[in-house]
Amino acid sequence: MKDKPNILLFLTDDQRFDTIRALGNSQIHTPNLDALVKRGTTFTRAHIPGGTCGAVCMPSRAMLHTGRTLFHLDREGQEIPQTHVTLGECFRSAGYAAFGTGKWHNGRSSYARSFSSGDEIFFGGMGDHWNVPAYRFDPTGKYSAKCPIVAEPSTSNKLTFRECDHIEAGKHSTELFTEASICFLERKPRDERFFMYVSLMAPHDPRTMPERFLKMYDPEEIALPENFLPEHPVDTGALKIRDEMLADFPRDPHEIRRHIAEYYAMISHLDHEFGRLIAVLRERGELDNTIIVFAGDNGLAVGRHGLMGKQNLYDHSVRVPLVLAGPGIPEGRQSDNLVYLLDIFPTLCELSNVSVPESVEGRSLVPCLTEEDPLMRSSLYLAYADSIRGVTDGRHKLIEYACGNTQLFDLCRDPQEMEDISGCNSLSTVLLDLRRELLRLAGEWEDKTHPRGKKFWEMRADL
Repeated sequence: MKDKPNILLFLTDDQRFDTIRALGNSQIHTPNLDALVKRGTTFTRAHIPGGTCGAVCMPSRAMLHTGRTLFHLDREGQEIPQTHVTLGECFRSAGYAAFGTGKWHNGRSSYARSFSSGDEIFFGGMGDHWNVPAYRFDPTGKYSAKCPIVAEPSTSNKLTFRECDHIEAGKHSTELFTEASICFLERKPRDERFFMYVSLMAPHDPRTMPERFLKMYDPEEIALPENFLPEHPVDTGALKIRDEMLADFPRDPHEIRRHIAEYYAMISHLDHEFGRLIAVLRERGELDNTIIVFAGDNGLAVGRHGLMGKQNLYDHSVRVPLVLAGPGIPEGRQSDNLVYLLDIFPTLCELSNVSVPESVEGRSLVPCLTEEDPLMRSSLYLAYADSIRGVTDGRHKLIEYACGNTQLFDLCRDPQEMEDISGCNSLSTVLLDLRRELLRLAGEWEDKTHPRGKKFWEMRADL
């Protein structure tokens, strides 16, 4: 085990790709993530394929933990079947102490087989950051305890019950999960190799954080994004979903600035807690032999294109932060390869000399960690539920809607995806080539036979 590195996988919830100061966002304060970027390799065009339901994080996390593609999951990722070996399970089998904390959105039994220990485990999609219904680790995977809580005084003083074994009141979720991770590190033997999964609920709404981080941002000084719109011009099939109801219609610039300020404040808070965890690794002399992966499970619009959520295929929703640092990883490097989060699984296996399970479909990014940085993929397939499909080759992006609309963007000239050029006669060949690639990938990914895919392709038989 001496030649095998530790693994820290730190995953955030709803963090967009452009929310790290060192990567070009001068409005946000992320000193600890900036330091990670400096000592590691950043994949600037990391994506998720999208999602098969409104809760995009559920299939996104299932893909991360299985290395499987979007339409090869169990439904939308509600469960991870035994035949799909999980990342934690893989490293646990290789002799690692596998510890998990925080949000898990992919079934309780799969959590038990993925980790050998854990604490402060939240099963669900979202919740009150200051009152987290959490579980201690249960190796049986039952997690059947119910915790008594007092109903709101205005309604009743009777006890009600919540599915959890304790409720952490008064401590922010980000701090709760960070402290559980620190406790694990301080209790384990120093020579014991670990795989640690720290999964935040932040910066997902409801966006609340310690006051000092909110005070870092004045909404009136926040610049509106270039692609701000009062309303989205196309029926996405999700214009009235929960995320989109977080702000009034049409979108008001003052309200959007407030949302952005709160979003940035939550990210600055999680940056601070990430720094605390890194400091403990350093103090224990374990940092230099730990591979750190920092990533987000999906992006978020927060006013861009007139949208608030992630139920779309614009870059602000399908591009995510992905930074790797540690032994064997070049420092201060950036790769613009087209990659998916599901590539993390085989990458960590190769970096750790661990065999990749046959169920994994992702591609190792280790070749990108060289001077040559060879091309990983010529295109990415993108999908949302049964209403949107897309493809990008890195230069152009094609988005097709079930309602019949088409959008084409030149990402080099128009990175904010503001000018639809699908009607330009001079680009008819580009449009045709991308549609052919869309159809090819739809077949490769078995989209057309998936319940979510059938409806889209029936409605867009013209493609």
